[in-house]
Formats: sequence, structure tokens, C-alpha cells
Amino acid sequence: MDLFNDLFEEQENLLPKDGTVNYFGQIMSDEEAHHYYSVLLNEIEWKNDQAIIFRKLIETKRKIAWYGDFPFAYTYSKITKTALPWTDTLLELKKLAEKKTGETYNSCLVNLYHDGSEGMAWHSDGEKQLKRHGAIASLSFGAERKFGFKHKETKEVIALNLASGSLLVMKNETQDYWLHRLPPTKKVNSPRINLTFRTIDLEQ
Repeated sequence: MDLFNDLFEEQENLLPKDGTVNYFGQIMSDEEAHHYYSVLLNEIEWKNDQAIIFRKLIETKRKIAWYGDFPFAYTYSKITKTALPWTDTLLELKKLAEKKTGETYNSCLVNLYHDGSEGMAWHSDGEKQLKRHGAIASLSFGAERKFGFKHKETKEVIALNLASGSLLVMKNETQDYWLHRLPPTKKVNSPRINLTFRTIDLEQ
């Protein structure tokens, strides 16, 4: 099922079952999106992402940063990151995401993809530190990229394009039943910045 350039209603669930994904489309002007892209590109403390695969430390071209209310320890791909204190820009965007989604977040994983050759393989955000069935709000800036979901059992695939300045939220049982990915493409030659606002479970 390909949703590429369809019009979206904010509360329409893009998934047919087993979870909830809402795409709000562009929630700011092109000028505002470009402003945030430029600021984030220069003020975020970017570092190459790392993962341990087959007992080997792998460093990716993609760069990341991890921010939060507290110096949370967050582990994925067998590597632990410690959250940095919020920047004013990230707090501004967090407030915007919270207003639009009606949710609250206490942390943010920031990703920088330099061009279409960089992406993310199929995965789900099911790390034990995250609030179970909590919302994850994804803000995109820069290059428009295709984003896909695949059901873990039926293998049904749903895809859409994420525009600069757009907001997508995944919540409820989505991570239990669906994988998602950012596929590589030769058609994109410019960078994309993605903010994923999350909630670390403080009771763990």
C-alpha cells in the first residue's frame, strides 16, 4: 500500500491494524523548516553512530545525538548513549510536537543522514528503557525521504514520503507488531535531519 502523495487527515490511522501511526504533514512553512534545518545542522553535537554487530564495533556514516530532561542512559544496537542537556531549539520543537500530538516527551534522538545512501534497516523501537506503548514523534527537516512500515507477521508494507517540516507519530502497539525503515535511495543527494521525541520510563 503506497500512500506517497495522498492528502492526510491528522487523526487518520495509516495502519490497518495492530498499532497507530498518524501523519500530520507539514506543520510549518518551508521558510521555518529551512531555518530549523540550518540551526540544527550547526548546533547539534553530532557524532557517528556506533553498533556492535557480530561482536565487532561498527561506526556508521550517519550521525546522531541524544538529548533529554536528565542524562538518561539509552541502549540500542548494544551501545549505550548518555543524554545531553536540551538546546533551546530542541525544547522549542519538543513543545511544538507535544502541542500537535497531545503527548509529552522527555528525550530526543537526533539523526543526520548526509544523502540518500544512508538509511535505516527494518527495525522496531522496542528498547526496554522506553515507555511501553508510548508515543514517538518524528519531525523531519531537509531532504524528503520515503519511510516504510512492515507488519511482523503478515509482511504487509505501507510507505509514505516525509516532507521537510513534517510530523509523524507512532504509538500504542505499533512497535510490537510493525517494523519501520528509511530505505537508501540514489535519488536523494542532500542531507535530512530527523528528530524522534521519545519517553524514557522513569520507573524502571
